Amino acid sequence: MEIQKVGIIGAGQMGNGIAHVMALANYDVVLADVSQHALDKAIALITKNMARQVSREKITQADMDAAIGRIIPTVTVIDAAATDLVIEAATERETVKQAIFDELQPHLLPHTILTSNTSSISITRLASRTDRPERFMGFHFMNPVPVMQLVELIRGIATDQPTYKACKAVVDRLGKTAASAEDFPAFIVNRILMPMINEAVYTLYEGVGSVQSIDESMKLGANHPMGPLELADFIGLDTCLAIMNVLHDGLADTKYRPCPLLTKYVEAGWLGRKTQRGFYDYRGETPVPTR
Repeated sequence: MEIQKVGIIGAGQMGNGIAHVMALANYDVVLADVSQHALDKAIALITKNMARQVSREKITQADMDAAIGRIIPTVTVIDAAATDLVIEAATERETVKQAIFDELQPHLLPHTILTSNTSSISITRLASRTDRPERFMGFHFMNPVPVMQLVELIRGIATDQPTYKACKAVVDRLGKTAASAEDFPAFIVNRILMPMINEAVYTLYEGVGSVQSIDESMKLGANHPMGPLELADFIGLDTCLAIMNVLHDGLADTKYRPCPLLTKYVEAGWLGRKTQRGFYDYRGETPVPTR
């Protein structure tokens, strides 16, 4: 089956990036979010990011104009159902994702493939609540979507081969690289990345190093482009905590226990860049460590 029309649920950090790359790859996009403000913000950000690509001669102005024209924003979530491929990119909470799929199900086309951009939640479990577990899989983009080259494709226990091949063809058309992952907690990237971030928070919690010394050590000592605490702020500390909880609950191993300091920051509402405070304070001209 050739996919032409894509429905994206959620216009936040991930959803707007997915809409951006899909529209540039000549897919018709229905971008749905319950918040008109989120949709307006997403379209403005997509326009700004594409304009930057034009200025760098990555795309032409005609490419940009055509791509923006392919994106239909809507506050009616079921508008995204009558498409060839649905990508759910809502918040990383299983109850929210399940409610979205429940709402979409009566309005889906017989051939519609359902996918989730979840970074950690069981694809098999999400699929089992739908009427098409064989046409359901994980479609996990990396952030920021227009820049990052990897997409994890995660098969649930029931996912069939035509569904995998159709999603792999989309990744190829986007000019990205697909990594096939089995359906175990946090898949590949976050299974490795999040414990590293959690260990960096433990290193801070135990007073082994300051925010600045931990990040500088990993940037200069391991050649990482961003320090782990800076990266945690970029991802969102609530997302990091949610993934660590999925790992801890799903694998029942104490090595995945979330650091109490990470929990404390989330309880304070200091979630990183999106709230202007996390391991760094972003309210001034330059970020300042908060510990």
